[in-house]
Amino acid sequence: MNADERKFLAGADAVATASAVKSGKIAATAVVNAALERIADRDNTLNCFTAITAESAIAAAEKIDNAIANNENPGPLAGVPFAVKNLFDVGGITTLAGSKINADNAPASQDAGAVARLRQAGAVLVGTLNMDEYAYGFVTENSHYGQTRNPHDTARIAGGSSGGSAAAVAAGLVPVTLGSDTNGSIRVPAALCGIFGFKPTYGRLSRAGAFLFSSSLDCVGPFGRSLRDIALLYDILQGTDDRDPVCTQRPPELTSPQLNIGIEGLRIAVADGYFATGAEPEAMDAVEIVARALTNVLNCGMESEIANSRKIGGLVTVSIPESDRARAAAFIITACEGGNLHLENLRVRPQDFDPATRDRFLAGTMIPATWYVQAQRFRQWYRSQIREIFQHTDIILAPATPIAAPEIGVEKMVIAGQEMLVRPNLGLFTQPLSFIGLPVLCVPVKPPGALPLGVQIIGAPYSEAVILRVAAVLEAQGIVSAESISP
Repeated sequence: MNADERKFLAGADAVATASAVKSGKIAATAVVNAALERIADRDNTLNCFTAITAESAIAAAEKIDNAIANNENPGPLAGVPFAVKNLFDVGGITTLAGSKINADNAPASQDAGAVARLRQAGAVLVGTLNMDEYAYGFVTENSHYGQTRNPHDTARIAGGSSGGSAAAVAAGLVPVTLGSDTNGSIRVPAALCGIFGFKPTYGRLSRAGAFLFSSSLDCVGPFGRSLRDIALLYDILQGTDDRDPVCTQRPPELTSPQLNIGIEGLRIAVADGYFATGAEPEAMDAVEIVARALTNVLNCGMESEIANSRKIGGLVTVSIPESDRARAAAFIITACEGGNLHLENLRVRPQDFDPATRDRFLAGTMIPATWYVQAQRFRQWYRSQIREIFQHTDIILAPATPIAAPEIGVEKMVIAGQEMLVRPNLGLFTQPLSFIGLPVLCVPVKPPGALPLGVQIIGAPYSEAVILRVAAVLEAQGIVSAESISP
């Protein structure tokens, strides 16, 4: 492989890679070998991977090359290397879910539903990725498997719990990855690593074969360096799955990877109140950058039907009531459901948990049942309030994290003069949205010379296509873009 091919593969997104493979410009085996070389060169520093499936990946790439030679359709992701958070089942590999305890389990007998769909589309799995233990955290500082480092500054965290998934894409090791999101575990690391991360509507994509944290909140979704990659993976991953009881509720609505550019007629607002008071100025500046760009496209002047609204960057604002309580209720539900899931191991193997995870699960087991019931009741009320807001707007913008990536090992941060713990509070702005299963795309904004930040594009349930349209306009203008750190 010559230097130009290596450079292309290090920076190419999944769509460009698959196109080159299908056209015969480059072999799938060359693509996969190049990805394995990048991983070998950089992952000792970054610590994204917990397992590398080199032998099976090369064998899969050879099958794709043979299919192309025989004029067979290799699939829309032909030869594209990908990796998955290590809570997804991969046939022949033990599903760690970031834990020491799970390492004693037998290897998975088959792929998770999402993994199988990507493989069927021609993508080539090259490994599994580091995460916070049992997906409980926002930092990917794992006491068993080490910390994953941010490719933009290796002294800083990648975020979590899908930190390995975000960092591997940001570093150019692979074009796309899979992660999971309970309270923000896709959006937080996507923001801190400066890439796209998509949390679809709860129940939209199959979780079959994924080790769950909190069943009533968990979602799976893709990471990528381009919006067209996100849209393509989202389409491939769609479809009901009888193995996941919440993924049988609504038929798929494909968005088309071509992305319909245009947002005329859409009503877009900026989240105010709770979402504007707990962030450092640079996080709100990122939201304003996006708001101003959309204002120019929409030619606002928008007038609002929303009471007590004002304007940020030309877009009207909306205050989502009781979001602080929504976050508190989300804490209760996730702690209760997570603690109950791990109750037996908490009894017999407490010493084998990451101490930070263990203590939070133990606290969850001691929450009174009445608190859990009340949190679920509040959830229904909060959902009705959001439903009413979406009668007057189509899209809401909000910061993804209150700050850019903190340094590894730092336990506290100061936001608006208040000292807060890093591990639970990086999800300050993601948790209230996960609480009621809204679809959200985190888009990367990187002011010159600064660390990446993310902006959440939030839609009503099942409005993924609208969210992607808005993001496509921003990407076309260069307002949002993923700056990969090439090996």
